[in-house]
Amino acid sequence: MSIRRLATRRNFILGLGALAGASIAVAGKSTSTYVKNLIHTSRYESRDFTTVGNAPLRDRAAAKGLIYGAVGDYLPLSTDKNYATSFARECGMLVSGELKWYFIRPTPDSFDFTKSDWVAKFARASGMHFRGHTLVWHISLPDWFEETVNRQNAEGFLVEHIKTVVGHYAGQIHSWDVLNEAIEPNDGRPDGLRKTPWLEFLGEDYLDLVFRVAAETDPQALLVYNDFGMDYDNPRDEARRIAILKLLERLKSKGTPVHALGIQAHLWADATDFNPKKLRDFLSQVASLGLKILITELDVADHRLPPDVKLRDRVVAGVYEDYLSVVLDEPAVIAIITWGLSDRYSWMPEYHPRPDGLPLRPHPLDKHFQPKLAWNAMARAFDRAPMRSDK
Repeated sequence: MSIRRLATRRNFILGLGALAGASIAVAGKSTSTYVKNLIHTSRYESRDFTTVGNAPLRDRAAAKGLIYGAVGDYLPLSTDKNYATSFARECGMLVSGELKWYFIRPTPDSFDFTKSDWVAKFARASGMHFRGHTLVWHISLPDWFEETVNRQNAEGFLVEHIKTVVGHYAGQIHSWDVLNEAIEPNDGRPDGLRKTPWLEFLGEDYLDLVFRVAAETDPQALLVYNDFGMDYDNPRDEARRIAILKLLERLKSKGTPVHALGIQAHLWADATDFNPKKLRDFLSQVASLGLKILITELDVADHRLPPDVKLRDRVVAGVYEDYLSVVLDEPAVIAIITWGLSDRYSWMPEYHPRPDGLPLRPHPLDKHFQPKLAWNAMARAFDRAPMRSDK
């Protein structure tokens, strides 16, 4: 290695450690652990993220029988023409965030589809698949829920909700996250189920019920169980993988009409415990159940990386490429969905702010809707992916 090369590498690694002292309290890690987690990213220093041509991500994915999409909300899509244009250009699927209980059920006896209908119409006009998130979740419940829903009426509310919402979009929607985040091993149940109001009111039978009602209401929609924390080689993610796989096995054994697993894939730019083999094995186990797989909420958090933008973009891109190179090798994976397209409209600042106050850069496009290295990484992964025979 040349002296110049050694000096460059040294500066890169020193840069990675520059923010460590200021971030220790936020990250909750010791200095040695923090620096170790950052130094590993030096392997992205010289990676080539060059892409061939300027085809948008939706076209690159479609060329391999895949779908690429992102979550998009009513307000920015309806008010920012540049964003809407970028979304329609890059995405072959639009996931509506306006379909949670909190947004569409303002009172126990009413539904409001105004915003989600606008988003669905935009998707159709732009030639995009439309996807719903989410029918059953323990979060984003309306204010009236706690005082109104109980053991006696919970099933009625749940069935009515699914029939009304799924029925409203029947024949128009690609897939539903029917059930979201129903697993939490730390809650201490032998079956790994999360302690939610639905479990408390209805018992574990609600897991089967919600899929059956959705399937009866719209037989054409792909029905998905969606969850997080399956990506890394650590005890927490391993426990979640085991519990989720067992849940899917139980549902399949009952004949529950669950068609796919949604893997959220909220990734960490400073993580050192990504194990390609572990993830490949898990994907293969899911596929062996006859299930499709969607990566449903992909993003890469860069809040614990140093401030240098070029460095951050390179590391984030490397994490995208490494992850996608694994999951796209599995034929059962049919869609890649990012939880945000542009850094201008991101959920992350509220939940993972940087300690230095700088803007986050977790998504494929920057705040001006220009492609970043993360876009290149995704384009390269789609270009190299094996061809799918169907969606």
